Amino acid sequence: MLTTLLLAALLSSGTPAQGKPDLKTPYEQGNGNQTATYEEAIEWYQKLDQAYDEVKMMPYGSTDVGRPLHLVVVSTGKDFDPASIREKNKRILFIQNGIHPGEPEGIDATMMLVRDYLQNKKLRQQLDNVVLAIIPVYNIGGALNRNSHTRTNQNGPEEYGFRGNARNLDLNRDFIKTDSRNAQTFHQIFREWDPDVFMDNHTSNGADYQHVMTLIATQHNKLNPSLASYLSGKMVPTLYEGMKQDKFPMVPYMNTVGETPDKGIIGFMESPRYATGYTALYNTIGFVPETHMLKPFKQRVQATYKLMENMIETVHRDADEIGKLRQQAKQETLTQQKFPLDWKLDTTKVDKIPFLGYQARYKPSEVSGLERLYYDRKSPYKTMLNYYDEFTPTVTVDKPVAYIIPQAWREVIERLKLNKVQMQQLKRDTTITLDTYYITDYKTSSRPYEGHYLHSDVQVKTKRMPRQFFQGDYVVYLNQESNRFLVETLEPQAVDSYFNWNFFDSMLMQKEYFSSYVFEDLAAEYLRKDPELRKQLEARKKQDPEFAKSARAQLDFVYKNTPHYEYTHQMYPVGRLMQDVKLPL
Repeated sequence: MLTTLLLAALLSSGTPAQGKPDLKTPYEQGNGNQTATYEEAIEWYQKLDQAYDEVKMMPYGSTDVGRPLHLVVVSTGKDFDPASIREKNKRILFIQNGIHPGEPEGIDATMMLVRDYLQNKKLRQQLDNVVLAIIPVYNIGGALNRNSHTRTNQNGPEEYGFRGNARNLDLNRDFIKTDSRNAQTFHQIFREWDPDVFMDNHTSNGADYQHVMTLIATQHNKLNPSLASYLSGKMVPTLYEGMKQDKFPMVPYMNTVGETPDKGIIGFMESPRYATGYTALYNTIGFVPETHMLKPFKQRVQATYKLMENMIETVHRDADEIGKLRQQAKQETLTQQKFPLDWKLDTTKVDKIPFLGYQARYKPSEVSGLERLYYDRKSPYKTMLNYYDEFTPTVTVDKPVAYIIPQAWREVIERLKLNKVQMQQLKRDTTITLDTYYITDYKTSSRPYEGHYLHSDVQVKTKRMPRQFFQGDYVVYLNQESNRFLVETLEPQAVDSYFNWNFFDSMLMQKEYFSSYVFEDLAAEYLRKDPELRKQLEARKKQDPEFAKSARAQLDFVYKNTPHYEYTHQMYPVGRLMQDVKLPL
């Protein structure tokens, strides 16, 4: 009994009973082609928590499979309060693993990395001004759905998890729409910890080449200019040089122009549905490492380990600079007046980057008899590849003073609250004159995408009009850290707006109509009293032969130009207050 109590006391003090604790990971105990299960990963981190005072494992909210989402914090100062950590001018590096559990390198590499940094005095020094916040396994439902076949294009490990979560959602498309409990809990963690740098570990699909590691960095055009300059001019080159020295030369993610990399690659413009697209809304520098699917699992784990090692070293070196730039970026976001909503690639601007590839060839398929692509690994080559990584805005919007959101749209309100958006509510019913959008055109996907029929190419017209709002409706001023998040979600033309994700679809349907035989006489009366409307009708008939043949269409034209037509049809409910006026708050 005494021995048991002594051991427990030693473990709780962070001092191993006999030297270093036995923290060999399931990956290390295997043959290099095995990854930890969800249960093994959580049990391992529990042992780490017990062995070191510098580690705290915290369960946050739930996930779609009913298991809690854990955050593991490694803080050599033994401070686990994010506000206190920021006050001490320490940087927070957020590492997320297992969003796609069939791509598990990060799960295993992070376990070994954390242990090594705690046990190696030289490495440990780099955590003096860097705190690690780690999600061991994000997609828990997918991790529990283990198999050996669904990653058809992948070389190991022997067993792995599934891409879809317990609701068959791809969680790397859920950061804005937030359909999953996983994403809801992530928002709670992310907004509380406000990380300076974010890493989301993955495995690639696509072309074959010699590189083990590819990298997506936050698209610099949509990042705050000060952060973008540091990212492109200093941080990314440091990571590339470090990985080159570690014998894992990197290349940007292979988003190819054509079927093969030969014609060049395009930088990835990650919209806010993706992890780093979302984190950029809060001026967090984001990275998605993508190891190459066809390389042995052991190499992929090693490359992921080395990249995280280089990342910690870089954040440690540049801790003060990163902190100052983020503070500057946050201040500039508060005063930013124009926000881009959509982007297009600028093909006139191209860089050359070193690339290690394999010759792409073609031969008859043994399945179809038709020509098929293959990569000849006996013909490696080195070249300078075209890299297109400049994007220009196609839609830009002026920031309103505030958005006013009717409380009826509770799904939207709930998501704003998850993101700690500061909101006030009207204390009484009131009429407010403001800018209101009418949706004039949009496209909708013909098949469901992640549980939604996604809209795109939205066109709007703006009408300044008085509108009735009610006690309890929400007023959201754009004077807060969430400014960019608010614009990206509440402006319907933004790529991942709540409108595009179908949260406002009910306002697209007309609710009142007319019977033709009843409205005929009324329509004729309106045309007699309004010669200009008659003129517009006749012009439309001349321009559109099909319209001229349809009595119903002509009646509908008149109907929509009378007070009988419901003004709320295709009216976007969120109002834009463009001048600061006194409201009953």
